[in-house]
Formats: sequence, structure tokens, C-alpha cells
Amino acid sequence: MAIAAFEGWNDAAEAASGVVNHLGIAWESTPIAAIDPDDFYDFQVNRPVIEVVGGKTERLVWPTTRLSLARASDTGLPRDIVLVHGVEPNMRWRGFTDELIGGLTELGVEMMILIGALLADSPHTRPVPVQVSGSEPKLMRGVGSEPNEYKGSSGIVGVLQYMCAAADIPTVSLWASVPHYVAQSPSPKVTLALLRSIEDVLDVSLPQADLPEEARAWERGVDELAQQDSDVAEYVRTLEEAKDATDLPEASGDAIAREFERYLRRRGDEGHAGGGEF
Repeated sequence: MAIAAFEGWNDAAEAASGVVNHLGIAWESTPIAAIDPDDFYDFQVNRPVIEVVGGKTERLVWPTTRLSLARASDTGLPRDIVLVHGVEPNMRWRGFTDELIGGLTELGVEMMILIGALLADSPHTRPVPVQVSGSEPKLMRGVGSEPNEYKGSSGIVGVLQYMCAAADIPTVSLWASVPHYVAQSPSPKVTLALLRSIEDVLDVSLPQADLPEEARAWERGVDELAQQDSDVAEYVRTLEEAKDATDLPEASGDAIAREFERYLRRRGDEGHAGGGEF
């Protein structure tokens, strides 16, 4: 299985790439491959990063897409996980998707989870909306706050979702809403919401480390900023009222019931880990 996120258009507040970074650190994943960037990136748009220490050039990092491997023996999960952290390519997207999907197929990946984040009229004081779409209904059952309904321009995440399905790789796409009035990076509350949605897809518990505490601190910080500006405070109240009006009591009750069911399933499966299949 693979989990993928791409910086750029698909990654408001770096919330999606933050999930892959978080899991890579928590699982101590091992780099295994990278796409040659020359055919897919404009280096005047996405420039390489150079590190100079004490007057000596120590490192040059090219923008590209990198794959790392987290073994089941290290994660405690029933399968190995390939983490894909990329920069959205500037050109030749069909060739890029063909190369990436071909590489994942060679690795034995049989399922793809794609994550993204977008700016939206969403109040920071409410649960983060996560929209879900996918190639198979069973993968989306009980996942996210609402099914995704969209027609418009696509980033590389949308293209990969379509192409993976065409290659018979079951795919789930998760998109979280970032409050547009507080879009600076990082956004731990949104990253945590995406991580929990991945838990729902896999029906497992994932390492959260300090994310819950960071999410609470982030929300308190935004609260303080809003209190200092009456216009922002009033705007947030307007968003809260609109959100609460659309969240019917019965919908909230269903969400609580689903969360309790997921908790019971995970508790029952605790400690059961299988082999190392992708």
C-alpha cells in the first residue's frame, strides 16, 4: 500500500505533505527511490535548494518525488507502507504518472491513499471537514465527513487518482479543508484530521505523537488572534453559524456512532499484525 502527498497546489498550509513527513519520521522509513526530475520539473519555478555551511557547499536537493519504505515489522501494521512525498510536476504529467504508477506496481503496491488540502470557508473552531472519493465504495465507508462532489481544474492528486483506478489499483482520495483566513504553515489540526481519516480507511491506529497537543495549541493561537481583530472575530462567528446550520443533529449522532464502532473494531484488532505485503 502507498500513501502519497504532493507539495504545491494540492497542499494548502502543507497539511497533506505534513502527514507523510510525520509518518516517515514516526516509522523511520527508509528512502528507496526518486523520480529523475529533469523531465518533469521547471527549475526556475521549483528551484533546487542548496545548503552552505561555513562557506562550504554541503548539499544540493532537487525538487522531485521521493519514495520511502516503512516495514510492517517496524510499524506494527499488517502490511508494508510506501510513503510518496512529491513536488507537483510542472510538465509531462502523463509521463510522470506512468512512471510513478509503474514503479509502485513493481514494488507490489495494491492500494493507494492520496491526500490533499485546500483553502475553504471553514471555521477553525469546528472539526476539519474531510471530503472523500475513491474507486471502490467499500474503501470509503465511514471515512471523511462527506463524499466529494467536484467538477473543475485538477492537480496531480486528481490525475493520479484517475490513472491509478485505470491501472486497477484501488484508490482513495482524502481532501481536508484549511480555513483560508489562517492558511500559513503548518496547520497541525488539519494534518491530524487527515491522519485520522487514513486511520478510518485502514481501520488501524497510527502514531500521532504530539499532533493532538499541537492542534489544540494552534486552535488556541488562532482564537487569540481573532479576539484581537473584531472583523475577523465576526467573520469566524458567521462561518460557525453557517457550519452549525448544515450539521443536523442526526448527522452528528451518526458520526458519533461511527466513531464508537471504529474504536471497538480497532480495540478488538489491537496487537494483530500480519505479514509484510504492500
